Amino acid sequence: MSSAEHSPLKIAASSYLNSAPLIWSFLHGSMRNTVDFIEAVPAQCAQLLAQSAVEVALVPVIEYQRIPNGSLIPDVCVGSKEEVRSVVLVSKDRELTDIRTVALDESSRTSATLVKIIFREFLGQEPEWTTQSPNLAEMLERYDAALMIGDPAMVFPRTGLKVWDMARLWRNYTDLGFVFAMWMVSDNAIQHSQTVDFRAARDEGVRAKNEIVEHYQKLLGLSRESLRSYLDENICFEVDPQLRAGLDLYFELAHKHGLIPQVNTWKSL
Repeated sequence: MSSAEHSPLKIAASSYLNSAPLIWSFLHGSMRNTVDFIEAVPAQCAQLLAQSAVEVALVPVIEYQRIPNGSLIPDVCVGSKEEVRSVVLVSKDRELTDIRTVALDESSRTSATLVKIIFREFLGQEPEWTTQSPNLAEMLERYDAALMIGDPAMVFPRTGLKVWDMARLWRNYTDLGFVFAMWMVSDNAIQHSQTVDFRAARDEGVRAKNEIVEHYQKLLGLSRESLRSYLDENICFEVDPQLRAGLDLYFELAHKHGLIPQVNTWKSL
């Protein structure tokens, strides 16, 4: 056995509320101190995996099509079947069909691709795109609309703004749910990754929703009821057939619109 296999598995994930049940066991539960955990926003998680700085990462799911030599843990995800609440397109005064410029949250990969698919495939238009740090006021000063993801997308005041939930838009156009992120394992770390049960970690996190809500209520300043309904009703953590169908269509449309070079076959552990 190599020295790497004796050391804790290196993993990366965001600490957004939507991923909290997937990482809670590693940070606060029974698997605490069993992995070498790096906190990073989703786009950085993908970069860390691509650079082999970690062995497993909770990546924006589009990155499965961009990062070579990786496999997915098939039934663990951050997904949404109706409304996600934490991935939104925001405008001051423009209707969706009148948006000509969009600032994309630099933390995002999957949702940035999704919003481009929505405009190209379903609205038949192509705004000008730019990437910005997630400061909504600054984004809307210069651009018609802004894409926000994660916790920052949940806490800004919505009064006077037009807000479109990206999972709801996808659902309206496709009648399918949407997968935002999944655990991806570097192919050269498959054996080492099997020392960690990511499904059991998810299940423990789902059982710990009360503790998660208590923790994030202090961080985000939202009510316990709002946070609990988000975890119960907006986010799902297991890939079912409807979510898998949504994921397959998303990959097909990303390729159709030149956002990925090809659709790689589904390779899972």
